[in-house]
Amino acid sequence: MREVINLVVDKQFSGKRLDVFISSKITDLSRTRIKNLILENMVKINNQICYEPSKKINLEDNLIIKIPPPKKTNIKPYNYNLDIIFEDNDIIIVNKPAGLVVHPGAGNAENTLVNALVNYCKGSLSTIGGELRPGIVHRLDKDTSGLLVVAKNDVAHINLSKQFSDHTINRKYEALVWGSLRPQKGIIKSYITRSNRNRQLMEVSQIKGKSAVTNYKTLKIFQNNKVPTLSLIECKLDSGRTHQIRVHMTYKGNPIVGDKLYKKKNKKFKKIDMELNSIMKNIDRQFLHAKSLGFVHPLSNKEVHFEIPLPKNLSILVKKLRNLGK
Repeated sequence: MREVINLVVDKQFSGKRLDVFISSKITDLSRTRIKNLILENMVKINNQICYEPSKKINLEDNLIIKIPPPKKTNIKPYNYNLDIIFEDNDIIIVNKPAGLVVHPGAGNAENTLVNALVNYCKGSLSTIGGELRPGIVHRLDKDTSGLLVVAKNDVAHINLSKQFSDHTINRKYEALVWGSLRPQKGIIKSYITRSNRNRQLMEVSQIKGKSAVTNYKTLKIFQNNKVPTLSLIECKLDSGRTHQIRVHMTYKGNPIVGDKLYKKKNKKFKKIDMELNSIMKNIDRQFLHAKSLGFVHPLSNKEVHFEIPLPKNLSILVKKLRNLGK
């Protein structure tokens, strides 16, 4: 990528925002990256540094954009056996296990998926996500398993990010929840915002937050005299908010089995199969699995689709529930 780019404002963009103009001309940089370049004093208008991404530009304004080389990552490589479902020159599809944090953050500087990717890819990852998130286009919660797409270059990252923002990515999750959903199939639409009572939690709001849409359907209801009522469900996301499925299921009154943050209040069941009780106690995670992922490949422009079955411990639980229902 060029280190210095010169642009002249044409009639079409006279009176428009600075960041909008630059993103229309430099298509291999994300809007966020362009905004950060402006805030970092890397953009001049008529030889004067501009600090405002929203500044209105005029016809024939001269722009100079300096693009520094990507910062060398200080992420410590993690020698971890990644479960790679697919890989080519542009993307990697990873089956993330529960318990693995996606990227470094407060209290998790090492031993994350990103550390493992840095070790595996030897620097061949997109830089748009920043120093701590190379290659990361989207995330899964620590205790959620399943499919993630990773970008190996910036062109792929920009393309995939747009597909996510346009809600054209096909993502399906499988979950086991308490009780039975009413109705058994439907759409949950709400805003999701951070809880004022507990900053670790997100919650549904009707007036503030980010718009969230979850399509759900019940696959199987487990209910007999040996089992508390449980439902195996499938969720398809039209948005990707923090803890979205977990929050929406809690809002419906059907929290996900094993969810430690949005957990069901302790309830004693008069009758429960002892083996089932043991299996459920030994699953140290939430029963939420990203089972399928479909999108248009960022370079070939062909539709691709990937699926992964439930991990063994969740599969054993479902099998036991089905057997008890016979």
